[in-house]
Amino acid sequence: MAAATTPLTRKDFVSDQDVRWCPGCGDYSILANVQKVMPELGVPRENVVFVSGIGCSSRFPYYMNTYGFHTIHGRAPAFATGIKAARPELSVWVVTGDGDGLSIGGNHLLHVIRRNVNLQILLFNNRIYGLTKGQYSPTSRLGSKSKSTPAGTIDHPVDPISFALGAGATFVARTVDVDAAHSQEMLQRAHEHKGTAFVEILQNCPVYNDNEWLEIEDRKTRAEAALVLEHGKPLVWGTKGAKRGIKITDGVPSIVELAEGDDPVAKGVAVHNEKHASAAYAFALASLARPEFPMPLGVMRAVEKTTYEDMLDAQVTSALNKSGPGDLQKLLMSADTWTVGG
Repeated sequence: MAAATTPLTRKDFVSDQDVRWCPGCGDYSILANVQKVMPELGVPRENVVFVSGIGCSSRFPYYMNTYGFHTIHGRAPAFATGIKAARPELSVWVVTGDGDGLSIGGNHLLHVIRRNVNLQILLFNNRIYGLTKGQYSPTSRLGSKSKSTPAGTIDHPVDPISFALGAGATFVARTVDVDAAHSQEMLQRAHEHKGTAFVEILQNCPVYNDNEWLEIEDRKTRAEAALVLEHGKPLVWGTKGAKRGIKITDGVPSIVELAEGDDPVAKGVAVHNEKHASAAYAFALASLARPEFPMPLGVMRAVEKTTYEDMLDAQVTSALNKSGPGDLQKLLMSADTWTVGG
């Protein structure tokens, strides 16, 4: 009789490495949430792989008691694609930052998303380069002052959600580092999705860009600053007695003031549908930004599409059925050959 398997706990996913992030860094919260969720996924540790590039976020594989690859700047998606192509049964997680993923790694991130490789991408967005000591990043706000832009950056920022949608992402979500319950829900949803799951995590850098997401992180202001998305429910946010909704006309969002007792749908407020076949609705959500609009948190898009691994497997199976397993030696000797002697 097989011995009973002992259920895994959070401690099983904590490595023996000292966690070396700055005190107060949002990465600590993200790490704790990931370690909390991992045993709930039902995946053996030996089947879990974390892949990272370069940056503060990219230390992540050292702190997870799983397999991991700390790769080169911006190339984590390429390594992760290779892992999934060779071992599609593995649970592969890409951990990257706004600099690593959207600057030098932008091209690699685009291609793993458009291929719909069945893996999870966690992009930590603190709108700054932290590891290299405070230069502006691709997501830094226009006018942001940093060590590399003392007069303020004149670069228009990249929006990670719009980037992912533009690349054809089948699952796109956003959460915030300090909201444990919401973060864990988004991690669960990302793992359940078959295909590339892209999750932007708003993350605070207390040293080089402190309080960048303060409105969203602070419980006192979150109700006014954030729009929490729930499938099938109206896009309504605000505190009691001061509710507002989002109306979308011709793809353009606008704000609807709601009085006590108003029916949001009757007033034209859009009902959240993460399963729209077209990404147009999700793009409209991605355009909501502070201070004019609340910032959406939650799943913006979750649709089905054939994964890269399934298509690759079908292609290989078809070739085998048509031509047989083949003979490597025969292939190597099938054309002109030369023998090189000493």
